[in-house]
Amino acid sequence: MTDNSLTGLRSYQRLRRITLAVLLALVFFVLLFGQSIFPPETVVHEAIEMAGIVLIVIGIAGRLWSTLYIGGKKSATVVTDGPYSITRNPLYVFSSIAAVGVGAQMGSITAAVGFGAACAAAFHIVILREERFLSANLGADYRAYLATVPRFFPKPSLYREGETAGFKPSLLLVTLLDGLVFLVAMPVFEIIDAAQLSGALPVLFRMP
Repeated sequence: MTDNSLTGLRSYQRLRRITLAVLLALVFFVLLFGQSIFPPETVVHEAIEMAGIVLIVIGIAGRLWSTLYIGGKKSATVVTDGPYSITRNPLYVFSSIAAVGVGAQMGSITAAVGFGAACAAAFHIVILREERFLSANLGADYRAYLATVPRFFPKPSLYREGETAGFKPSLLLVTLLDGLVFLVAMPVFEIIDAAQLSGALPVLFRMP
């Protein structure tokens, strides 16, 4: 990998982490002062939370799956196999799925959809920046990839297995640690729920 490619890759990684940090700060603010219209311990509230946990696990697993294929090569070559055969940005897709799961920990459908949409919108900005860089850096091969594979929403009919980039523990560890940030939301939500129920935290608005 060239110095330019390494710089580009590190830039993307920093931008992804900053984006996740900003989104988590937004989630925390909403959680502190918002509450679901479905009271905790009710069937609907618990069902939304459980569905959210499933989505968080899917998001983390999907990010690890994507990392096995990209293997740090995003700035050096066009990866078109596995999850990258059905969407150009599977890491961001799975992060958005996990964000839906995080929002669902409020027991609110509105929060779930809203957090997922906010995550996808934030990553859209990152994606546009990446596309400009990769088009210039990877040339015709990448532009052909742009023309055939959707930017975000997966197209399963395009799937092909291909080969992974090789097992790189360091990259998988970084991806896992990034993904585990989503899991931190669960105990935090429970603590804030308890504080709201006790009156220690005010509830300024409620969401369905």
